Order: sequence, then C-alpha cells, then structure tokens
Amino acid sequence: MRARKRFGQHFLVDQGVLHAIVRLIRPRPEDRLLEIGPGHGALTEHLYGACARYVAVEIDRDLVPFLRARFPDLEVVNDDILRVDLDALLGSPDDGPAWRLVGNLPYNISTPLIVRLLGYLEHVEDMHFMLQRELAARLAGSPGTKAWGRIAVLTQFHCDVQMVLDVPPSSFDPPPKVDSAVVRMVPRRTHPALNDPDALDRVLRHAFAQRRKRLSNALQSLDPDWTAAGIDPGRRADDLSVDEFVALANHTAV
Repeated sequence: MRARKRFGQHFLVDQGVLHAIVRLIRPRPEDRLLEIGPGHGALTEHLYGACARYVAVEIDRDLVPFLRARFPDLEVVNDDILRVDLDALLGSPDDGPAWRLVGNLPYNISTPLIVRLLGYLEHVEDMHFMLQRELAARLAGSPGTKAWGRIAVLTQFHCDVQMVLDVPPSSFDPPPKVDSAVVRMVPRRTHPALNDPDALDRVLRHAFAQRRKRLSNALQSLDPDWTAAGIDPGRRADDLSVDEFVALANHTAV
C-alpha cells in the first residue's frame, strides 16, 4: 500500500531505527500502549504482544483491514486522532495503568495534536513520538535559544521533554524532505501553581508575537503586576523560564 500525501504518511522502514525506538520505550507486560498512526504496523510488530493492552488509532480506512488481519488481537480505532473521543478511548485514570503513547506522527498535525494531548496527561505515563526535527528541537528548547517559544513553554510546563533519537529521511518510505527525531515526553507530577491556563496562553501569544521587544511593550495590553510577579519588564520573552511565565500569568489583569 502506497503512502497517501493527504494523510502526511511517511512509513518508517529502517529496522535499526525501529529497534532503537523499542529500546527507548522498553515495553513491559503490564503496560497499556496507544499507538497513533500505525501505518503498515512496522513499530506495532515490535511492541504488540509485549504489553497487556494495545490500541492503535489509524485514520486511513484502507489500512484498517490489513492491520486487523496482521494483528488479530489489536484494537484498531479507525478515526482522526484530532477528533476521536479521548475520554472514551483512555477511560478513567483508575481503570488501570497509565497509558504509554507512541507514534510516528504526521508532521502536518503534530503541533495541534501535542497541544490536545496536554489536556489528558492524568491518563499518561509517557509519550514517545517521531516528529519533524525542527519541531522536536522546539519542544525541547531552552530559554535564550531560537527554539524557545510558546509551544516549548506550554509543553515543558506539563512535561519533561527530551530529544532522544535523530532519524534521517532515508529511514522512511517515501523519504520526507526534512530530518526527523524522536522525543520523549514525561508528564510532570508537580509544577508551579497556575491560576488560569488561558492567562498563560495569552501571555505566551503576546510575548512571542513580539519576541524582540521588551516585555513591557509586548505585554502592555495585559497590564501585568511586574513587582508581584518578580519580573523585570525590560527583559524579553526569549529569556524567561517556564516558572517566570507562570508568575506573569498569575499576575496579569486580563
């Protein structure tokens, strides 16, 4: 079956990379795994049977019969991961072990999907995703670098993020035009108290929309209490840590 451009499909075929990913995930017999975009089942083959429960969400209906025939006990959900009912899919956090999420994500949905998944982390033990390397670097970015931005702050507020494996285009069929990388995301069980998640998002959107400006200008419309937040208004968005952005969000008027 050929990859479909409209689904952003690039099937991972490099056995060395597949084995490296399995070593990173280290599946356990008690695990519940959710794979996003199994494609032809290249990664599924290495993980299926190594855990207590395995669910795969695949948007391409033509691949579903193939997957069900190849893996008879695999639970295949033919749906769009951006629209599927995740509450129903993941169930209650008390239903069993936290889910481990894996997948070779289509590059065109990676960012909105990750943002969506951040709302379900009470169900999740960890996530290992193949991404465009540029996005992986942004997710794992640090203050003072070009990679530091809204998506990095949002993600790192919720998760510890590591870029754990570089993957060249030749590892896929068809090869993408960009380099890829695997990221590991582990939900943080403790993080700074945030009064209003929407306030944090507003601060980040304003701050990074004008990242070269001083915060006093970029956040003027939000009227933060700089003294209460403990932030120098002469600084720029590139320099602030996650905790400092949270402090600003907790002390904005809007």
